[in-house]
Amino acid sequence: MNQKTKGYTIQEATKKIESYCAYQDRCHKEVVSKLKDMGMIPLAIDTIIAQLIEDRFLNEERFAKSFARGKFKIKKWGKNRIVRELKFRDISKYNITTALKEIEPEVYLTTLDNLAKKRFDQITETNTQKRKKKLSDYLLYRGWESHLVYEKLKELIP
Repeated sequence: MNQKTKGYTIQEATKKIESYCAYQDRCHKEVVSKLKDMGMIPLAIDTIIAQLIEDRFLNEERFAKSFARGKFKIKKWGKNRIVRELKFRDISKYNITTALKEIEPEVYLTTLDNLAKKRFDQITETNTQKRKKKLSDYLLYRGWESHLVYEKLKELIP
């Protein structure tokens, strides 16, 4: 039987989604999308979501914090990119603010410094302006704040 056409009872769907949430923190949007893919009706989705929140499988604040920590530590994203991605997942402004507090200011600036220097050394362009542009584009794409990026450029390319 095809996975898309299989019908789930609320209990079966809840068990399946519990393991989905236990594997890694999920946001409400991801869980609702997964339940819709499973063919659940809106009333069942609301019931399951309420149960997941009650049983602490689903916690938007916890998701936002671990998302921010992970993307910063592993992918070296700046705050702008983290905020953009969290907004895309319909995370509240309060939870986004709370999540950004997980990133220590000193560590944030050190990471930017290391990332900028590493990338700067990788750019083979000889033209100074083009080199600046490549470095700034790279850092801005990763979500680092423009004022920090431009300060770093002045420091690396006087």
